[in-house]
Amino acid sequence: MALKARVLYDFHSENPGEISVRENELVTVFSEEELEGWLEGKNSRGRLASSPRPTWRSSGTTSPPTRPITTRPITTASPRPNPLAIPHLPLLSPREEEGEGEEWATAAAVVEVEAAGTLGTTPPLYPVTTSLPARRSSSQQQQAKSTATVGRNLNRFSTFVKSGGEAFLLGEANALVRDGDMMCVVMGKHGPEWQEDPYPFTCTIDDPTKQTKFKGMKSYMSYGLTPSHTNVQVNRRYKHFDWLYARLVERFPVISVPHLPEKQATGRFEEDFISKRRKGLMWWMNHMTSHPVLARCDSWKLGKRKAERDELVGANFFLTINPPDVPLDLQDVESKVEGFKTFTKRMDENIIVVNTTINEFGRKQMIGFKKEYQKVGQSFKVLAQAFEMDQQAYSVGLNKAIAYTGEAYETIGEYFADQPRHDLDPISDLLDIYKGHLANYPDIIDVQKGALTKVKDCPQQESDLHERCNIISCATLAEIQHFHRTRVRDFRLQMQHHLQQQISFFQKITAKLEDALHRYDEQ
Repeated sequence: MALKARVLYDFHSENPGEISVRENELVTVFSEEELEGWLEGKNSRGRLASSPRPTWRSSGTTSPPTRPITTRPITTASPRPNPLAIPHLPLLSPREEEGEGEEWATAAAVVEVEAAGTLGTTPPLYPVTTSLPARRSSSQQQQAKSTATVGRNLNRFSTFVKSGGEAFLLGEANALVRDGDMMCVVMGKHGPEWQEDPYPFTCTIDDPTKQTKFKGMKSYMSYGLTPSHTNVQVNRRYKHFDWLYARLVERFPVISVPHLPEKQATGRFEEDFISKRRKGLMWWMNHMTSHPVLARCDSWKLGKRKAERDELVGANFFLTINPPDVPLDLQDVESKVEGFKTFTKRMDENIIVVNTTINEFGRKQMIGFKKEYQKVGQSFKVLAQAFEMDQQAYSVGLNKAIAYTGEAYETIGEYFADQPRHDLDPISDLLDIYKGHLANYPDIIDVQKGALTKVKDCPQQESDLHERCNIISCATLAEIQHFHRTRVRDFRLQMQHHLQQQISFFQKITAKLEDALHRYDEQ
């Protein structure tokens, strides 16, 4: 049943998927059925959205609406839109209302709801209200005042909200943090950076073996992992990597956890797929163990159930960050983050170009070049066969030399077909791991920008908010610094490896051609 709702306060959208509404504007609510507190509706300008059901927000106790919503049968109503095509209208943000010594939070865009009655009938309007909360202590009032000053993000689906960044900024994080859980950000030569892990380690992955269980009814691949600091091998399946990845993503909202090699439903036991997955897992492990924070995470060592009960996730994660003594300049932070955003966008675009180009070149080497060199080789061998028909003794050496030249060209064709796995495939693997990194950074940047946006609207005397924003900024810039350092290291090593392989490749071709050349001297 379509209902009418009247907006009591202006709301100006800040995020994608939000819509702006004005005081006294009428909106249409298509259904009274709530989906986690949200309703589907449309504003007076025809914009469709999912809208939060209007409620009072308070840190005290709230009661149901004092007057019920009444409805009437609808004779003409707008058709129900496809919910999959509707962007989400964000949650209502709190703001501070003061009166008669009481403080409470109320929605920034509270609406009155009316039934969409028959044509020509104006149904009554009933505001949605609640009873006032109980009186709070002075510390609770101060925290509520701080929270109300900056307001909540109205889009509950935004990364800033889902990551816990907003809750931390508003002082809602609460967890016991041990000394061993603390992660230090230090001021380096180029800005904030993660403090180096005092106990670095690496990890190797052996060729996997096929295992079975349930008396052979189920098969899976088992990977042998050997960390350098223990030299004790453990066997892990892909699903164990998958669990660890999900755990790290949840645990560290402003740290980029690279994506795992993709799953595959069929062909999981084919040799090429197994080899490619092992290389992908090696890249993934190298990035995990080289990260000063990820390498120290207890999720590697704790049991699965214990790790999943860890409270230091979401907003509580930021409690573990120990920033430098000198706070950052937020304007400088914003400039650096914007610059990094532009950089990652351009890098992502060019990774696609490079990957497409080298994959096409590799395909040509494995198919086109091999075929063409083999055709040339076959033509030389046919020529040698024709020369053999002259039956002259002094031409035998020449005939053999031409035949060997044909064989040399066929061998060179095989060289071309085999070469991409030595020099082009490793670059493609590296680009894949960084494409996963780049896909993570929009969310990380959104957390940082959300914090900066809130603090800009906050008075300077709200020092706690600025300190918490400084912690988020230090973590973000430290992660950006780690990305650049790792990127320089990885691409330098990979390009050196590529060129070394290219040199060896052409030296091998040169040696084969020189060998063929010497055959003509053996007359």
